[in-house]
Amino acid sequence: MKTIKFDTATKFVILIGFISLFSDMTYEAARSINGQFLEILGTSATTVGIVAGLGELFGFGLRFVSGYIADKTKKYWIILITGYLLNLFSVPLLAFAGYWQLAVVLMITERVGKAIRTPARDALLSFGTQKLGRGWGYGLHEAMDQLGAVIGPLLVSAVLFYKHQNYHLAYAMLIIPAIVAISILLYAKYLYPRPENLEFKTTSVATQGFPRKYWIYVLSVVFIAAGYADFPLIAFHFKSKSLMSDADIPLFYSIAMFIDAIAALIFGKMFDKIGTKTFLVAIFLSLFFAPMVFLGGYYWAMAGMVAWGIGMGAQESIFKAEIAEIIPAEKRGTAFGTFNAAYGLSWFGGSALMGVLYDISLTGLIIFSVISQLIAFFVIVFIIRKYKN
Repeated sequence: MKTIKFDTATKFVILIGFISLFSDMTYEAARSINGQFLEILGTSATTVGIVAGLGELFGFGLRFVSGYIADKTKKYWIILITGYLLNLFSVPLLAFAGYWQLAVVLMITERVGKAIRTPARDALLSFGTQKLGRGWGYGLHEAMDQLGAVIGPLLVSAVLFYKHQNYHLAYAMLIIPAIVAISILLYAKYLYPRPENLEFKTTSVATQGFPRKYWIYVLSVVFIAAGYADFPLIAFHFKSKSLMSDADIPLFYSIAMFIDAIAALIFGKMFDKIGTKTFLVAIFLSLFFAPMVFLGGYYWAMAGMVAWGIGMGAQESIFKAEIAEIIPAEKRGTAFGTFNAAYGLSWFGGSALMGVLYDISLTGLIIFSVISQLIAFFVIVFIIRKYKN
């Protein structure tokens, strides 16, 4: 029987993928039930929208600072460990939250932890993905990442089904994948103390700031983020309209995460072949998730979650591959941080607005979502025409 051999860079990407797999099992499981948990604790759709947006504001806005520090200090592993500890261990503490105010603090803490560790992780991945192909490397990582996002919601769905909607037990059990993720992280640090050595060294022209193409690209992502409803608001809708049982809501999220994983692999391969044009396909396929999710019944909602998952798969894979192609290695931490800060600010504004619109006009929410993504589509068209890619 032939033994499959992986080069060092591939092993590194897969190892980081396993960290993300178990960490996603932890916090994505929590995110699949956070919306309905807040509804049970007595909040409104406006509050859920603001909380989701505020979490993303901290979760993405702080990434600029974290990315800058990562580039300046090169202390990638220390930043990763600090971020993962906050990101993961705030989740099981939700088991002790009896008031929505405490739950909100812990949910935001989880996002802060993710903010601290993500730019450093993305920069480390860029070192390993050069030899694999940017699109395929980030797509492979996202697929492993989302495998955890499939398993986690399924686990909490089972707990809610068999333990009569015991949300506190569902949160408490997530301590197990959190510990596994941290253990693998420490092992990876031991094996790869200087992962930047995995990338071929190339000569780049020293410039101040980032190229114009990068900023136009960021602009397109800002509109995508603004129009993309966060899952807590979607879960709030499912719960408040009684579209499905409590156990079905995380199951729907799990389906979306599975689609996310498959989409990341497909779009990753497409990106390595056709470049930026891949974004147009992704945006087109996910464009109408909002009317399906917010206006449809059970099966239309499921179709909407599939479209939502396709968009998320693109956002978490080829978006990052594009940055790794545009920006030289020594500036990538800051580039990823700046990109994510802009994404988070837009996500915060869009989530808060959609939460308000949900209470005022569901039609207005849907129009805002679709128009925002259409604007992003045409910005990408402009990039393709101007830069011939």
